[in-house]
Amino acid sequence: MAQEDALTEGKRFEASGLKQAGMMREIVVDTETTGLDALQGHKIVEIGCVELQHCVPTGNEFHRYLNPERDIPESAREIHGIDDNFVKSMPRFADIADELLEFFGDAALVIHNAPFDLGFLNNELKCCAKPPLSNPVCDTLVLAQDRFRGDRVGLDALCRRYGIDLSVRERHGALTDAHLLAKVYLELRGGRQQGIGFAEPLVKPFAEPLPVAPAEAKPSSQPSSQPSSQMSSLKGQSPQATEQRKERPPLRVLPASPEERVAHRALLAKIHQQQT
Repeated sequence: MAQEDALTEGKRFEASGLKQAGMMREIVVDTETTGLDALQGHKIVEIGCVELQHCVPTGNEFHRYLNPERDIPESAREIHGIDDNFVKSMPRFADIADELLEFFGDAALVIHNAPFDLGFLNNELKCCAKPPLSNPVCDTLVLAQDRFRGDRVGLDALCRRYGIDLSVRERHGALTDAHLLAKVYLELRGGRQQGIGFAEPLVKPFAEPLPVAPAEAKPSSQPSSQPSSQMSSLKGQSPQATEQRKERPPLRVLPASPEERVAHRALLAKIHQQQT
């Protein structure tokens, strides 16, 4: 699929991100290629995938170096360090396509600058006489652009913003970058707050729900003990506003389901492990 086609169908991933919160299984995907445009004959030389469950890596990965059946230009070698001699004995994309698709399953794909990687993946699938990917896609570049308008939102910049260690790589690598992106994605989803220690969980996983206020409170014959500062804030309001305040129903506290509690506890444990 052309990168332009991927962009035109971008509505399926442009606003995904947080809307895909219901997707429990997600795959972080990154590729290294021989060039920038699949339509000019450039191919994938490395693909790295990291499986997430509730935004937390499970340890399941898919990583392959590929023979692109063409030369790798020097400009590309300078980025990822993969040369012709290294990949000449590697499998072709067609040799691993079924295995890759099985690993993807119906999971949502998490990709930084999704049109680029989707363009290459779908072009490779087309060469194998296979249909394009139909998985939901979360473009973390779009998420970051929405959150940090006007700032740099490349993977390196986001890692530095969130204090993620970049020393694990000297050059771009698909699996290494997928692991880095998994950490960035967790941050973009609000999984960790900077500057807060995790000696204790932010939320007790199995805390009892807060008590719900009664629907109607009986009038008290005791004098009001409300501070004068609070009382003064009511002065100057119309009778209608005061009446609406009195009639406002109490807030309902909805306890998490058992499944949500288990997932949340696993997420907090993983975050705490990363912090220690």
